[in-house]
Amino acid sequence: MSEKQPPTLGNPDYQAPQAQPPYDDEIDLIELWRALMRGKWIIIAFTTLFSVASVFYALSLPNMYKSTAVLAPAESSGGGLGKLAGQFGGLASLAGINLGGGGSNKTAEALEILQSWAFIEEFIQEQNIAPEVFAVKGWNLDTNTLIYNIEVYNPQTQTWMREPPKANQAEPSSWELYGRFKEYLNIGEDKVSGFISLDIEYYSPEVAKLWVDALVQKINTQLQARDAVAAEKNVSFLKQQIESTPLASMQSVFYDLIEEQTKTLMLAKGSTEYVFKTVSESRVAEQKSKPKRALICIFGAMLGGLIGCIIALVRGLKSDGRSEARLGSN
Repeated sequence: MSEKQPPTLGNPDYQAPQAQPPYDDEIDLIELWRALMRGKWIIIAFTTLFSVASVFYALSLPNMYKSTAVLAPAESSGGGLGKLAGQFGGLASLAGINLGGGGSNKTAEALEILQSWAFIEEFIQEQNIAPEVFAVKGWNLDTNTLIYNIEVYNPQTQTWMREPPKANQAEPSSWELYGRFKEYLNIGEDKVSGFISLDIEYYSPEVAKLWVDALVQKINTQLQARDAVAAEKNVSFLKQQIESTPLASMQSVFYDLIEEQTKTLMLAKGSTEYVFKTVSESRVAEQKSKPKRALICIFGAMLGGLIGCIIALVRGLKSDGRSEARLGSN
């Protein structure tokens, strides 16, 4: 009994394996184009709708104007004081005297103070600008007057009219004012040149300039007064130490410290630009900084067209799927 031979090329029972049709995973651009053409009215409708909506939205936004002051760290007598700090810093610390650091440390400290809650709160109170910070919604160019949101604040009676948040009063809290003012304020520092830009972007260009100038003046005045008081206390303390110290070498050290503290005191009392000196003064802006209405309209039209294309493609794919299902059932 002969065994059955396995199918080979020479065997008449051999059947060649059938080639599987390749899987077509390529995107048919023609079909996509046809789907878009079938849904062209959807695309046109969404593009038109979003374009009109973006135009109305852009026109509803008020103009904002930016005023900028370019500042540089003021020159200080940090050279001699820094040298003494390196030589006698430990001794001064034991005596309870802070010799301070370089100009860069004072600049960094001033920048942090400028953006702090306490500083901005005090600035708003001193300038009495809480309504301007929180309740203004625009500016009238013809009359050069601010436009208040009367649902929030009534400028005629000078009363707050808003519906207060839960557990709050109608008058905005210090934290609310701080948050709103931070939206107008921007501080940037160039790490290469060391220059600092202080910007206020507000509805009125004149108000923006006033706030920039007032902020620069306040930070200089505040740190100037603080360092003057500290230097006076240090000088008084060092004089007491000289009287109570019999060692001539220690007295010499204290005299050197008094000399540098006196220089600091003279600088603090005699300089109007104590921390920052103005490189470029702020100006009243003549052109708005935002909104960019043309960009808003273009983006709105593109977004509407994109959404319309997606909907048209989805509808086209679903329609093709249903057509293939009907053909398969037949």
